[in-house]
Formats: sequence, C-alpha cells, structure tokens
Amino acid sequence: MTAAAGGPLQGLRVIELAAIGPVPLCGQLLSDLGAEVILVDRIAASGLGLEMARRHETNLRNRRSLAVDTRQPEGRDLVLHLLQGADVLLEGFRPGVAERLGLGPADAERVNPRLVYGRMTGFGQQGPLSQQAGHDLNYIALTGALHAIGPAGGAPVPPLNLVGDYGGGALYLAFGVMAALFERQRSGLGQVVDAAMVDGAASLMGIFFGLKAAGQWQPGRGRNLLDGGAPFYACYETADGGWLSVAPLEPKFFAEFVRLSGLDTSWCTRQYQPQAWPELRAEITACVKRRTRAEWETLFQGSDACVAPVLSLDEVDGHPHAQARDAFVALDGITQPAAAPRFSRSGAAPLTPPPEPGADTDAILQGAGCSADQVARWRAAGVVA
Repeated sequence: MTAAAGGPLQGLRVIELAAIGPVPLCGQLLSDLGAEVILVDRIAASGLGLEMARRHETNLRNRRSLAVDTRQPEGRDLVLHLLQGADVLLEGFRPGVAERLGLGPADAERVNPRLVYGRMTGFGQQGPLSQQAGHDLNYIALTGALHAIGPAGGAPVPPLNLVGDYGGGALYLAFGVMAALFERQRSGLGQVVDAAMVDGAASLMGIFFGLKAAGQWQPGRGRNLLDGGAPFYACYETADGGWLSVAPLEPKFFAEFVRLSGLDTSWCTRQYQPQAWPELRAEITACVKRRTRAEWETLFQGSDACVAPVLSLDEVDGHPHAQARDAFVALDGITQPAAAPRFSRSGAAPLTPPPEPGADTDAILQGAGCSADQVARWRAAGVVA
C-alpha cells in the first residue's frame, strides 16, 4: 500500500511558545507527522537554546515562525487571536509565568474552549519544587533513574538529556496532547496537560520498581542485568579502539554468541551465575580485543548473537540498515533523524529546515485576518518583528 504524503496529523494546528529542550522536540514530533506548527518566537534574545545558528536547531524544523513581544498587551492579544483557530498550545514556562503574561489556561479557554493546553515543566505545576530552577539531570535524580546509571563503584553518569528532557518530557507531552485530543472527540472540550519531567521519567522506571519488589534488583550501580552488571549486557573495546555492544540476554542468544566468539561452551550453563560474572567479563574483554570492530561485524552478521557496533554520530547515517530504512535525512546540509514512527497509509510530511525567527510573521498574521496596515503598525511599535 502506497503511503500518501502529508502525515496523519494534517489539519491539526499547534501554537508553540518558544522554549528549550522538550517543547521543541514535542513540536517537531507533531509537525513531522503533518501538524501545522506555528512557533511564537521572542523578539529579543532570551538565552533560549545553545549558542548556534537557527539552522542547526534541528528540533525546530517544519515550523513557521512569528516573532512577538508577548509582554506587550497587543502582543498577548495577538497570540490569543491565533489561539481562536488552534487545536493545541505548547508552552514550557515556569509555573505562573504564562498566567502573568495573560496567556494562561483560563485566558486561552475564554477564547477557545476546545483548546488543548500542553504545559511542560521539570517539577510540575504544583509541589514544593515547582518554582525551582533545574535541568534534566536534576529531574531524573529524583526518580531513581540517575542513581541506577553508571559503573560499579563509580559516580552516576548523565545519560545525555534523553531520560528527562526527551523521554520523560517531550514524549509524554506529545502523548498527553494526543490523549486530550482523543477525549475532546467525546466531550467537545479542551483541557490542560500537565507534563512534568519528574513524572515522565518516573513512569519510565516502572519495570525497575517491579524488579526491586521481586528481589531481582540489587542496590548500587553496575550490579544488575540491565545496568552493565551482567557481562553479557555491556560494551567491549575492539582491537582497533572501536566498541562492540554485546546483549545476548536470553540463553539461546548467549549460546550463539559463545559459539561465534569462540568462548568456552561451558559458559552456556553458567550464564546466570553472578558469582562467575567477573571471570566471564574478563574472558569476553580479552576475546573482543583480539579483532577489529569491522571483523566482529562480519563475524556476527546475520546471527542472533545480539551484537552490534557502537557507532559515532559521524557513522550512523552510513550504516546499511539506516540507509535501507532512510533513517536519516539532510536538511540545509545538516544530517538529522528522519520522521518517526512510520505509517502504512499516511506518509510523513515533507521536512523543511528550521525557520529564522519571525521569518513568517507577515504571512501568518495576514492569514489570521490581520491587515497589512495593522501588521505595519505592530512592527513599528515593536510588537512583532
């Protein structure tokens, strides 16, 4: 079945108030699948994002940009006007900031009772930490996730900002927004989605709480099946300085790994004996060090040994599997992940590079019914740019 281009979210209109981290990724997830996302950029530099050109902020692709000074009453009213025709608002302010701007949930509901109001914070809208500044590392520190990641005897290791910002933040915000839109089909009403990174990251940890309750999770890092404690779920250095990920958890896959790597077959009966793990780790370490990464790739190709090379950012788009699935695209000369997930009938929307701040101000406002003269007056007054 041929997929029709445009994406399954065609017809969904989203207003995204400029933010950092999880909000832009949430907006990208929606826009990649066909939603029209209008980014309300700030006029003055506000420290948002890293110090790089807008074209490099890949999570801001597939947007149109409108630059507005929301601190001015006319700027606030302009955004409220846009919300009248929107389905979703995304914001990532500290609790109370949107309300002080006159753009809080109550303000939005007055102009559009059907609006789904997506709020992204680290600690949530309520609670003793709700007004405290923080970042991904702080949020996941409160969930048990950070404590569990790192080498035995070593410090907790930051897992990039994937667990809090993106896994516990952007994905849960997107899921919450879509759930609220589904519910709106029954009620006809919008609602507020309170997506907190501490909540999302804690939700991701559910299986580990189950393992702990079952007595199958030991305290301390690097002592368990999935935290690097098991030698058959770890990374090993190859002869040429590369790295190999080894993850044959199931006995039948471990037997395949043992056979192909040339380890002693007696390990197949001792795989799940933790007292033997130090010796097994030493043997795998020495074994993997005897060949280059490319040689191991060739040896394990087509097998169920659960072995894969650890690729760098420079290598991932050249891997045959990534190429076969068109997993990466180049926009404005910048390699980046393609849209995900895939759909059988609704193909992804055509991808466009991130817009310069305010690049579409005139077109957006005129499309919303504002006259050219009005736009010119707002620009002269510094309301838009």
